[in-house]
Amino acid sequence: MLEMWPDCERCGADTPAAAAGAFICSFECTFCADCADKLDDACPNCGGELMDRPTRSQKLQEKYPASTERKFNGDG
Repeated sequence: MLEMWPDCERCGADTPAAAAGAFICSFECTFCADCADKLDDACPNCGGELMDRPTRSQKLQEKYPASTERKFNGDG
């Protein structure tokens, strides 16, 4: 199951689990749409392809909550 990280690793923008616009690689590195575009849809951590992250419905978020651990480290 996806952790659904709550923020972009590059700029710190919020990436809510119920909202479209987050991109992930196979290791679940998470980036907002603007950063994914600037990265040419390639993960800077592993070199993998960044893909649209699926959303999680509110009903399922109640049973399987998204992570609250933020990944932004300010290194941009």
